[in-house]
Amino acid sequence: MMSKDIGIDLGTANVLIHVKGKGVVLDEPSVVAIDSDGGRVLAVGEEARRMVGRTPGNIIAIRPLRDGVIADFEVTETMMKYFIDQVGGRSWYSHPRILICAPTNITSVEQKAIRQAAERSGAKEVFLEEEPKAAAIGAGMDIYEPSGNMVVDIGGGTTDVAVLSMGDIVTASSIKIAGDKFDSSIIKYIKTKYKLLIGERTAEDIKIGIGTVYPNGRVAEMDIRGRDMVSGLPLTITITANEIQEALADPISTIVAAAKSVLERTPPELSADIIDRGVILTGGGALLNGLDELLAEELRVPVLIAEDPMHCVVKGTGIMLDNLDKVLKKKF
Repeated sequence: MMSKDIGIDLGTANVLIHVKGKGVVLDEPSVVAIDSDGGRVLAVGEEARRMVGRTPGNIIAIRPLRDGVIADFEVTETMMKYFIDQVGGRSWYSHPRILICAPTNITSVEQKAIRQAAERSGAKEVFLEEEPKAAAIGAGMDIYEPSGNMVVDIGGGTTDVAVLSMGDIVTASSIKIAGDKFDSSIIKYIKTKYKLLIGERTAEDIKIGIGTVYPNGRVAEMDIRGRDMVSGLPLTITITANEIQEALADPISTIVAAAKSVLERTPPELSADIIDRGVILTGGGALLNGLDELLAEELRVPVLIAEDPMHCVVKGTGIMLDNLDKVLKKKF
């Protein structure tokens, strides 16, 4: 029996899997809960995410990917095996071919780590592809034409900015500032201003609920709970969208600078195409309120949010699996 072809968006925040012929079949948080006493895996994915910040001392909730690369090899391997088994990707008689997306600037050592983790998870063959290319294809761009296409893919650990033409990346930049950094900036802001300690999940809820990056882009407020650093007791405060815009100013300015840098290094003919076609935003960060307006204002080109931005990369892997000969050169 023929083996399956599987596309994986191995993200810092979420793992998404596309199985050829079936579409996107899995979207789970990149979290593994482990019993530190015996090293036994207790939960993977959404079940493990619910344990983050809420576990007793002997249970550790680990995010094995940081800044778009593998931080804990063994846990990543365990997580990938679990997810591949979940989608029926491997069995005693077949092993899948796997296409994995990675940031544009990862090192050869990091590439090797991803490849080895996939092979030990049961892959027959492993292919690597740059995330922005998969994101652009998944967003519906025709990157194989001789014209310029620009994509800004904001994930959990990295933001990848790229201009593509003729099926390849012309200019690109990858920075380790994305969704996780937004959360930590919110945590730091509230700690500094209100002397209140909050966790990662609360910060993410704030970002989604009232987050904005455009001045006066959102009129909203939210009650949040945490631990008062002075009294040590639980405390509830109310924060506004304008405060979150202030909290996110630094990481957002870095993303804007990266996008400007890529545009400045782009050949003039391709720049003209981008003025006509606009910049496409993909990844979970694309959903941040006001980001498209801010980038359009700063870059002076149209900026559009992709349809279903969180699934662009994994959808792109699915399209690439149908044309695997075009990505064979990316095999390591």
